Amino acid sequence: MHLLQDISNAKKPLWETLAPAIDSSALDVQEFRDISVSKSRGQQSEQYIENEQHSEGFKALGDFVTTSMKGAEPESSGTDTDEEEGEQALPNLHEMSQRRRVQTAKFKSWFSNRAETIGREEAKASFKAADDDSLSTRNLMAKQESTVIISDPREYQIELFEKAKKQNIIAVLDTGSGKTLIAVLLLRYVLDQELEDRSIGKPHRVSFFLVDCVTLVFQQFAVLECNLDQKIERICGDMGCDLWVKATWRKVFSQNMVIVCTAEVLYQCLMHSFITIDQINLLIFDEAHHAKKNHSYARIIKDFYLAQTDEAKRPRIFGMTASPVDARVDIVEAAKGLETLLHCQIATTSDLSLLQKSVSRPLELMAVYDPLPCQFETPLHQQLKLRFGKIQVFVKLFLYSKEASSELGAWCADQLWSFGLAEEEARKMESKIERTFLARKDPQPVEMLDADIASLREARAVVAGHQFHPPTAISNDLSSKVLLLRHYLNLVFERPSAAKCIVFVKRRYTARLLVDLFTRIGTPCLRSGILIGTRTGDAGDLNTSFRKQVLTLMKFRKGELNCLFATSIAEEGLDIPDCNLVVRFDLYGTLIQYIQSRGRARHANSKYVHMVERNNKVHHQAVTDVRSAETVMRQFCKSLPADRLLQGNDYDLDESLIGERSLRTYTEVATGAKLTYGSSLAVLAHFVVCLPCDNETTLQSTFVMSVQDGKFICEVILPEKSPVRFATGRPALKKSIAKRSAAFEACIMLRKGKYLDGNLLPTYTKQLPAMRNALLALSMKKMNLYDMRLKPSIWEQSWGTTPDKLFLTVLELGTPQSLGRPYQPLALLTRKKLPCLPPFLLHLDAGLSSQVVSTSMAISIGISDLELSQLTSFTLRIFRDVFNKLYEFDQDKMSYWLAPICWGSNTPLLDPETTQMTRLIDWKTINIVHNNEQLDWNMTLPHEFLADKFLIDRWDGGRRFFSVGVAPEYKPSDPVPPDTASGKYMKSILDYSVSLFAKSRVKAQWLPDQPVILAQKVLHRRNLLDEITKKERILRTKCYLCPEPLKFSALPTSVASMCLIFPAIISRLESYLVALEACQILHLEIKPEYALEAITKDSDNTEEHRNEQVHFQRGMGKNYERLEFIGDCFLKMATSISLFAQNPDKDEFEYHIKRMLLICNKNLFNTAIERKLYMYIRSQSFSRRTWYPEGLKLLEGKGYKKMGKDVFRHSLGDKTIADVCEALIGAALVSDDYSGNMDSAVRAVTELVRSPDHDMLQWTDYYKVYNKPTYQTASATASQLNLAQQVESEHDYHFQYPRLLRSSFIHPSYPFSWEKVPCYQRLEFLGDALLDMACINFLFYRFPDRDPQWLTEHKMAMVSNKFLGALCVKLGFHRHLRANGALVEFQVREYVTEISEAETEAQGARDYWTHVKNPPKCLPDVVEAYLGAVFVDSEFNYKEVERFFDQHVKWFFEDMSIYDTFANNHPTTFLNNLLSITFGCQNFRVFAQEIPTVDGSTTKVIAAVMIHDEIVAEGCASSGRYAKVKASSNALEKLNCLAPYEYRAQYHCDCSKGKGPDEISKEIAELRVADSAI
Repeated sequence: MHLLQDISNAKKPLWETLAPAIDSSALDVQEFRDISVSKSRGQQSEQYIENEQHSEGFKALGDFVTTSMKGAEPESSGTDTDEEEGEQALPNLHEMSQRRRVQTAKFKSWFSNRAETIGREEAKASFKAADDDSLSTRNLMAKQESTVIISDPREYQIELFEKAKKQNIIAVLDTGSGKTLIAVLLLRYVLDQELEDRSIGKPHRVSFFLVDCVTLVFQQFAVLECNLDQKIERICGDMGCDLWVKATWRKVFSQNMVIVCTAEVLYQCLMHSFITIDQINLLIFDEAHHAKKNHSYARIIKDFYLAQTDEAKRPRIFGMTASPVDARVDIVEAAKGLETLLHCQIATTSDLSLLQKSVSRPLELMAVYDPLPCQFETPLHQQLKLRFGKIQVFVKLFLYSKEASSELGAWCADQLWSFGLAEEEARKMESKIERTFLARKDPQPVEMLDADIASLREARAVVAGHQFHPPTAISNDLSSKVLLLRHYLNLVFERPSAAKCIVFVKRRYTARLLVDLFTRIGTPCLRSGILIGTRTGDAGDLNTSFRKQVLTLMKFRKGELNCLFATSIAEEGLDIPDCNLVVRFDLYGTLIQYIQSRGRARHANSKYVHMVERNNKVHHQAVTDVRSAETVMRQFCKSLPADRLLQGNDYDLDESLIGERSLRTYTEVATGAKLTYGSSLAVLAHFVVCLPCDNETTLQSTFVMSVQDGKFICEVILPEKSPVRFATGRPALKKSIAKRSAAFEACIMLRKGKYLDGNLLPTYTKQLPAMRNALLALSMKKMNLYDMRLKPSIWEQSWGTTPDKLFLTVLELGTPQSLGRPYQPLALLTRKKLPCLPPFLLHLDAGLSSQVVSTSMAISIGISDLELSQLTSFTLRIFRDVFNKLYEFDQDKMSYWLAPICWGSNTPLLDPETTQMTRLIDWKTINIVHNNEQLDWNMTLPHEFLADKFLIDRWDGGRRFFSVGVAPEYKPSDPVPPDTASGKYMKSILDYSVSLFAKSRVKAQWLPDQPVILAQKVLHRRNLLDEITKKERILRTKCYLCPEPLKFSALPTSVASMCLIFPAIISRLESYLVALEACQILHLEIKPEYALEAITKDSDNTEEHRNEQVHFQRGMGKNYERLEFIGDCFLKMATSISLFAQNPDKDEFEYHIKRMLLICNKNLFNTAIERKLYMYIRSQSFSRRTWYPEGLKLLEGKGYKKMGKDVFRHSLGDKTIADVCEALIGAALVSDDYSGNMDSAVRAVTELVRSPDHDMLQWTDYYKVYNKPTYQTASATASQLNLAQQVESEHDYHFQYPRLLRSSFIHPSYPFSWEKVPCYQRLEFLGDALLDMACINFLFYRFPDRDPQWLTEHKMAMVSNKFLGALCVKLGFHRHLRANGALVEFQVREYVTEISEAETEAQGARDYWTHVKNPPKCLPDVVEAYLGAVFVDSEFNYKEVERFFDQHVKWFFEDMSIYDTFANNHPTTFLNNLLSITFGCQNFRVFAQEIPTVDGSTTKVIAAVMIHDEIVAEGCASSGRYAKVKASSNALEKLNCLAPYEYRAQYHCDCSKGKGPDEISKEIAELRVADSAI
């Protein structure tokens, strides 16, 4: 396997949710832009983005360096026309790396300081201004944090505070009497003592404020934060704190003096020995009455507080409660038991009148309603029961309906069915039916499941068709109980007022029905809401969330709601505003429920209403019981002696703990971690979830109970991958103890096997891919020298033999007239057949252009020795006469031969299959040239001889002419006519004709009466592959010559004309051949034109689109950048398909990591180095010096003294080499044009990634390796089949596997166990790559002249979440999403409303989606997942992907101009253009780094813009992407108003040093024009 050998791990993980990991510190801004567009998902913990070049002393590497292997003598200036290209120095790479290191160090230093200053105030400022619906739960809680500051505590609060200073107490005070403020006073006192202790060197200790639920963590934290000046932290299990390591906990404890947390959090910390009881100075128990049995409050005391025998090391304890009793038990005994367990004394104010003055008590009323009728069945109930009574999921609905008929009335009983069978609830019921069916141990035929779901849908149809009449106050529509409640509510809310009311009910469905009812029959001033618990409701119940609770309370506090129908959730703890009316619609069950619900009526003149049924003794007794129990409790508290000792309590703690002490414990001596029966279940569960498994498997332990000798024995079975599989507990009298005993035994075995560490944490951890943090990017700046192949190996391979047959390739011009003179095609004769090569364009001297067409003949020509000698002589004559190079006559070293082609009516047609090829060659001309060194001229020859000849200056190889004819009007002694081409000597025509040096000129004797010839001077221009310049266009070629000093070549002018353009022709042909050889190394069949384009690098910064090109090589044709663009996309798609097909059980995270390893530049670079692809890259344009054939010995001409073979080297960046690999993939892809055959591209990917993760040779291999997962092939349920039918109407594709379709709509929050279908993440990974390919194909072929940056920017629109979210809604896919979370549903609903309105208002405008906010991430994910599902279901048929694109995507982008500003308006892109183009600055970087967090709060990332080593702007957001947007926006605010000279002065920018203001202004103007044109 070809893997990266030199990858080092990053210091910080680059992944949280995955996108491909890259070493961003090695990227410049442009490269970052190209990478970020490709959906990389998730966040990076550390990123650096740069755009940096040396501002001075920076010289790019030269095109190539020529080194003689044996040395070379200095040459005198010869007569050759070739000019030596200058060599360029290497840049100082060390200086560049050093600068980067300095900048990175500066950023890290800045970051460490800045991160400390970003506190809660900044976060608050952002979400205070935000809309409540858009905030997270944590931020909602923070937004409503209390600002109550204790400045004047009441007398009874001071009294209890003074008691708490002296001893442990439980403060018993009514709800709303300010118990928390007493805790604040105590905390201040304890913290002052702690600071004193720390100042004298005592160990640090922490205070804990313990609460019973998550809601109270935030609520109590708010109060403490406002009233304490020391650092406080809030922690609950929802923050993931159960996974923190000891070092993290130590940091939390060391940085904070007070921790507000749920009791379970502290219990876990004590159990794992993250903290010990002697490191705590104060324990505050909120709602202390919960301290009993196995509650975490009790476990903390029993397992750890009592275990510390030194009472001086135990913390203080302060408890708070409205009543020490929360059950129907003996009040006094229960209070004594609570005191004893918590080692506290119950205390209340000594003067209750003080409390009554401070806390308003409501007026209690008894509201008596007429007796309720017996439960009955409404007609709707009877109809449903008759048809669907046996369906299990309806059982509770039937039960609730009958209960409601009596308690609430017939209307409510029927209305319950409309709730229970609403669309959303029906979907949940379907899911429950499927879950129950799939969970059965005895498999049943799927037809049973289908029948139940069909019945459910039928029942829903019945309810939907039922006529629900409006509720009335007559007949039995509403019960007397409801009508009495209506009476009270109408009294309070008859007119607009600030009054608030809470109606307490027992059941969730009762609350929902009453809200719906009073929305219809209540007064206009009544604004009702619902407040219920967060547990999953039964059928008909309203599911809610903690977030919804918070939103409801916020609306209640603001007055948007004024009447809450609430369950017991509203009784305890929650910060609910004072109410004018509290109604117990359903009576309380315990004393504390009574006291706490009454405490909600704290408003002046408030009322507390007990609703009781007339003559119902149970109701009346309940009221009497709670009142008498409260009296007993008050008397007990009042009668307690102030100076009594805890031991004076006659409650026996030892007796109560006998059962506890019989249970075993295990303490780790080294750490102090303690395992008990109570904690063993949690320890074992934590271990199990850390075992390796796939995402679809929920690991859990199985407990099997048996009975032996009257006692329970439990065996625990751990998952298959656990190192310990079984453990059996000891016999116990209770099942709960037997279960904990088995868990305890399993934990002991795991500890002995060292599968649990000293802190009882698993040593097994979920294994993340080893290469997830690998540094895989390559720097665009890093360059090295590499050998470069100038000539194709086909020449060298044929040396050393004398051929007896040759293959003929005809070279001709498509439009010969463009040459401007007579022309004769040439034959290129080679030992081996040349492939068919494409035509290419030459830019001729006349300013015209013509295609060069090469026709390779299929059949060879037999050649005799004489003919070969003649061909050799002819070819060498061309080099001698036309190019002033005299080569040794050596037939064995000839790379190729040239011959004229017969041109005229007798020429056979150029059919590659013709057998008459010998007739094509003009042997007559060859013989003339072979037999004549030159044509002799003398005065006796007629003037016609001087016309149409190719003339050569004998002493200056740079002067060649085409004669036109005799100019009789001139004599040799005449002055040179003024329109003559410039020359060295210009005294006379004869003087102009002789190029001898001065001394030789004196000796020379010439005929004075020789004729004068009109001629055209041959220009020195050789690079005809490049357009002729303006300067070359105006060069004069007309001249007048005397024939005597000149050599008359035997080459006909028609041949010479073609030979003059031969250097450009052979240069391009050889480039094609070299490119094809590169393809042969990779076993690829690529069209020559694409092969050459893929390996062409025409400047030192080819990759930097739209920037000024450095050392641009003219006339090289298209460079690799477009092919690299499409090849990169295909590489991503191919590897995604391969990984998906070969690893159906891996998760998306592992897909991303594996794909990153395959497609990263470093892997491609390593492959290219191994295959020596760098030799074949074309980085040099046409060279006058290197186009000549190799192998022949040069006897005369420039360079003839060189010894040995030249070694040509060129400078290439590492990333350039990797980009060429991607371009070759692109070339393989486009070589098939529109045929749809992508086999060559598949092969190219395999050859270049060199990994078993992609070893396919053709497209069909992908599907061959795909093993369909079980979930895909399992029988589809009726629900899944129905989904397939619905979706088929939205996109006309019929699914073979409906369960695959279901997977594309399963949100990650939806439990796998419910349907045994995985979530859409795998399919989304695949669909993302497929959609990218479809979009890029569209752009690539639709806009053949656009550069990759333009393509990338416009692709951003096509694959953006913004567009895909809108497309999801347009297709109706959002309706099929299955998620397990109210927040997701809310976000989708809100977005659907907004995008639908935008589409309507747009009136057909196709870019309507660009003007709305970003959609929930799940919507674009669904589109991509659906596309992935179609692809898989169609057996990997890519045409289905294209069909989806054509039908649903293409319409939006027919006119791409409307999206021109989509990417350019992105702040980061705009900043890059402003700095690099407008200001000409190249030394800037954008950094981003995540702020460490341990509290589970929203991730924060700081981004900074650095210009010339100085931070100029910053931004903070929840992800690196948005942080960079903010930082870029802030930078733009500072920079937009600056002129370039102001920018350079303010930021000390010298990137344009050495250029004058006019030059800089001109460059900027040109760049702006070019950018606008693009």
